Amino acid sequence: MKKSLLYGRSLRTQMILSFIALVLLTAAAGGLPAIWLIRSQLDRQAWAQVDQGNRTAFALYAAKQSEVANLATLTAQRPTLQTLLVQEDQTALTSYLGDLQAVAGFDMATVCASGGLVAAYPEETPFVHLCETKEPDGYYVLTEEEPPQVWLLASHAVGGDNTHSGRVIVGGALDNEFAMQMRAQTGLEHSLFVRGQPVATSFSRDIGFLATISRQPVDSPPTDLPKRDAFKLDGQPYYAARLSLDEDVLDAEVALAVGSIAATQRRLVLTLVASIVAVAGVASVLGTLLARRFSQPLVRLAESAATLSSGDLDQPVPAEAQVREVELVAHALDSARIDLQRTLAHLRKERDWGEHLLESIVEGIMTLDRLRQISFFSSGAERITGWTRDDVLGRHIDEVFKLTDEGTPFGQHIPLPGQKRIITVEVAGGRQATLAITGAKLPPSEADKAEEALVFRDVSEEEAINRLLGHFMSSVAHEFRTPLSALAASIELLLDQAPDLSAAELYELLTSLHLGVLGLQTLIDNLLESASIEARRFRVSPRPSDLAEIIAEAIQTMDPLLKKYGQRLVVELPTSIPLVLADHRRTAQVMVNLLSNASRHGPDDAEINIGVNVIADCVRVSVADRGPGIPAKRRDDVFRRFVRPGAEDETSKAGARLGLSVVKAIVDAHGGQVGVDDRPDGGAVFWFTLPLASHP
Repeated sequence: MKKSLLYGRSLRTQMILSFIALVLLTAAAGGLPAIWLIRSQLDRQAWAQVDQGNRTAFALYAAKQSEVANLATLTAQRPTLQTLLVQEDQTALTSYLGDLQAVAGFDMATVCASGGLVAAYPEETPFVHLCETKEPDGYYVLTEEEPPQVWLLASHAVGGDNTHSGRVIVGGALDNEFAMQMRAQTGLEHSLFVRGQPVATSFSRDIGFLATISRQPVDSPPTDLPKRDAFKLDGQPYYAARLSLDEDVLDAEVALAVGSIAATQRRLVLTLVASIVAVAGVASVLGTLLARRFSQPLVRLAESAATLSSGDLDQPVPAEAQVREVELVAHALDSARIDLQRTLAHLRKERDWGEHLLESIVEGIMTLDRLRQISFFSSGAERITGWTRDDVLGRHIDEVFKLTDEGTPFGQHIPLPGQKRIITVEVAGGRQATLAITGAKLPPSEADKAEEALVFRDVSEEEAINRLLGHFMSSVAHEFRTPLSALAASIELLLDQAPDLSAAELYELLTSLHLGVLGLQTLIDNLLESASIEARRFRVSPRPSDLAEIIAEAIQTMDPLLKKYGQRLVVELPTSIPLVLADHRRTAQVMVNLLSNASRHGPDDAEINIGVNVIADCVRVSVADRGPGIPAKRRDDVFRRFVRPGAEDETSKAGARLGLSVVKAIVDAHGGQVGVDDRPDGGAVFWFTLPLASHP
């Protein structure tokens, strides 16, 4: 009962206060940005005018400097001046400078001569000592005066730069009159400072006041704009900016009176605030009237809603009310309470069953929300990736799953609903896994915030086997297709034109047929040996054998192929070769494979060398070619199946990439060693060893 009274007394007040607060917040949300915008816009306009005046002043100073330089040039080139300087008539020269000033418009001129003659206008100018210094071009400050005087000077040799008769120094005074001219041209007040001390100003006051006014620094925007500050003079606010003319010595300042701008700001702000207050007052009165009308019937309904929100679904909602709409809401709320009880019981069963099902699935399942952050991670997903739920929940999918061979994020490779995609990613511990992924879109009502579900399984081993089988089948098919095509073409030519062919042409065709059969025979032998090795049924039968006969048999087998490509075979055998313990047929196969490899990867018309050396208790046989050689990083894999022995960019004549693996298997079965070295003058040297049949 006490709780009911509390809600009955406070609901109306809360509604009234909430409505008033909403109105005030709405008015503030619209009014405060407008006030801020008005103030900031007017301030920006004022500072923009100051910055524009500053840039204009900079341009005017540059123009003034150019003007003084031009005056110095024109003055120095006057013939009369040159004549008077040669005559060393100082009085006439000073008089001439005075007459010239009236025409040219400079404030000061000094003529320096190599003989020591100095003439100046006006005569009392303090710049005669400049003749003893370097050319005084630019800004010049006379610190002996009080306040210091600032001049803009330029010098030029009389008669041109190639003469040495003297030079002219021309200058313009940067004084109050000059500051007044700058104000007229920029529309802003103008002042000059020497090391912070004012020396000239356009204000109609004694210059000393500039050193006494209080300035307030203003933060400049992150650009190359000059230093800003604000100050007041006779109650009038000013915005000012300084421009450095001569490093830290000479500064120029432009100032804008902003009193009218501030007054405009105040009027606009007051008008806007008054409007906001009036609107808020009217809206608050209306809100109070509405709150009084609707607050009483809602008290009991609010109590019932609070009971339901606390989780008590057994307490019925009272339906008696004086307001029909509230009564309908009460009936609907009670019906919702009953339906909610039933739904919760059903959802609990469904949840328990779903959790048990997900835990039993081997495949990984995860769901993503609308931001593609992981919201669910099944036990199967933990087993496949090695990550736990705590490692991934709430993290973005691209941050967790990183592709190993793609420059794009994982999210761009998620398949469309109903499709599957194979993706290789990096999982826990830096391990790479190939995943088969399917995706599905989820409506929000099915999985809270989840919008996308992914199901994946690890197919790394399957993909590796498929790739290996594909490479193997492609190589074998190519190796069979090439010689069979050549055989078919030769046989067809024999069938069609045999009576018309000469003996040489018949011999060439038969040689081509023989080479094709030889290539197929070698390929089939390697395939059979490779299959036997893979099935672990590979055996050798070593017995004392003549190595020279084995080499001769291999040479006889390969001779047609070598002649076809114009390759020369050089055999270097010792005078006496002891018997070796070897399987004659398989050792001959080793030699055939090495010679075939040397022919295939060597150029036409090249030389292939066979060498035999007796080393301790074994014989070392080597086959050296003139091919591109074997890169050092590939020598460990060169005797593996399906690996080309040459460089990565080499285009060989043929090869299923089985021969060298068969060579290694045969030599290993004999207890020997096999390897490859660089040939000093280019190419590769493949070698193997065989044990001697008998040794001391």
